Amino acid sequence: MLAAALTIAGSDPSGGAGLQADLKIFHRFGVYGEAAPTLITVQNTCGVRRIEVLSPELVEEQIRAVLDDIPPDAVKTGALGNAGVVEAVARALERFEGPLVVDPVMASKNGATMTDEPARRTLVEKLLPRASLVTPNLEEAAALASMPVDDLDSMARAAEKLRSMGSRNVLVKGGHLEGDPVDLLLNSRGEFQQFTGRRSATRHTHGTGCVYSAAITAHLALGLQLAEAIQRSKNFVSEAIRTNPGLGRGSGPLNLFAE
Repeated sequence: MLAAALTIAGSDPSGGAGLQADLKIFHRFGVYGEAAPTLITVQNTCGVRRIEVLSPELVEEQIRAVLDDIPPDAVKTGALGNAGVVEAVARALERFEGPLVVDPVMASKNGATMTDEPARRTLVEKLLPRASLVTPNLEEAAALASMPVDDLDSMARAAEKLRSMGSRNVLVKGGHLEGDPVDLLLNSRGEFQQFTGRRSATRHTHGTGCVYSAAITAHLALGLQLAEAIQRSKNFVSEAIRTNPGLGRGSGPLNLFAE
């Protein structure tokens, strides 16, 4: 039977991030994609002009409709907007037993707020305890763990703190580190593992975090073990950045057809 994955995330009309990118990635890896929008943005590669968060009731109803009919093998969350939506997502997923990847998207590439402070607190209280994996970048890890995160040592401390909040596994992404982009996984056994990629000199990195977490989700839906899912996804993202199609006047999308 065809594996399925559900993304619960914001909409990016330019197609490089958010649920549009997630669905493309699910399809890229042979997984049937489902999507429950949480917020609507007006954006392109040059920036975000407007954000409208959907009602928590509408978000919850979308998720329940999907779970009732085509239950996904894995679920990921992206930008959730406000505390009400976070609570609605947590309620809707109460009985979901498959892998849940929480990508705690807090801001767009150019700094537009996608998840406000009350939503961050609610995410820690309600959603992280349900997460199989949380995938913060350095800034998100710092915000969630309430500490500076700017090197491998602080990434490890932040991962330990986030794991103590309930997530079974924590992947702190080091794309903004100096030098090689090293990601650090703290797994459910308390073991650390590093994943190193290639850095490309390009401004076309729109949607990198969404693509990475969606690829991990797709691989988990297909039944891969976590470390292998991360490594394959890391390799894919590195190649997708390197071979980006050069679209847009700003920070353009990745090559979602990358091999």
